[in-house]
Amino acid sequence: MELTAGKVAVVTGAASGIGFALASRFARAGLDVVLADIEQSALAEASQKIADMGARTLAVATDVSDEAAVQALAAAAIERFGAVHLVCNNAGVESDADPWLGPISAWKWVLGVNLWGVIHGIRAFLPHMLGQGGHFVNTASIAGLYPGFAPSYDASKHAVVAISEDLYNSMSLAGLPVGVSVVCPGWVRTNIMDASRNWPASLGDQPPPSFGAEVVSKHVRHAIDEAILPADVADLVADAVTEGRFWVFTEQPFVDLAIRRWHTIAERANPDRNVDVPGMPPAEQLREEVMRLIG
Repeated sequence: MELTAGKVAVVTGAASGIGFALASRFARAGLDVVLADIEQSALAEASQKIADMGARTLAVATDVSDEAAVQALAAAAIERFGAVHLVCNNAGVESDADPWLGPISAWKWVLGVNLWGVIHGIRAFLPHMLGQGGHFVNTASIAGLYPGFAPSYDASKHAVVAISEDLYNSMSLAGLPVGVSVVCPGWVRTNIMDASRNWPASLGDQPPPSFGAEVVSKHVRHAIDEAILPADVADLVADAVTEGRFWVFTEQPFVDLAIRRWHTIAERANPDRNVDVPGMPPAEQLREEVMRLIG
């Protein structure tokens, strides 16, 4: 799909990070941009920045885990611009709560945003695209192909990859003019590690971090600080949409990580806990740092 003036893009999680970079990239291409985010003040600021670039914008405060809210987002976008051609289901969160012994609320939050947000986005906008054509961009992660980051996050991103591939196949088999891309980045310089600022009051008290989370978090934050910029991801996404490509990766070492995992699967071998993740200390060093907390 060509990114040209007259097209309309919707981006969730648009107030910061990859979402804001996507909105900016589309605005520079001449698209009208609908920005959605749960952080209302940050959303208003982001929308103004995009408008200052000369784009027509619409900001809609949206909790993507809420089906009615996403349906309202779609209705507002259609009412304002008359059509939607590109939907980026990008909103995402992570939790460092204990996934096995901690409260279930952390799972509900992560899956609600990362998984149900994508489901709601597809179901809300697909009916508007079937006749005119369009493209979905779903933000997953390399964690959607290689588990080992955080169970709730990994589960949500694996599901996003699967849903995206299923949607791509459904549209292709039916001969419908709707494209699909899935974004599987490694580390990106965003504020994902501070996602808990948006913890929903409806889920009760925010759960405490799991044992050893501070050790891993320290290294993850360092990796993120040294990572590629969201604008670089946005350029890769724009190229994929224009070229009709499904997969969007940011760096080959992370793809190699997933390839190594699938070789292990093909060999029927047990998961390898000694794999070193790009940008992180060696696996053995991480284990030693966590064990020092015990001793």
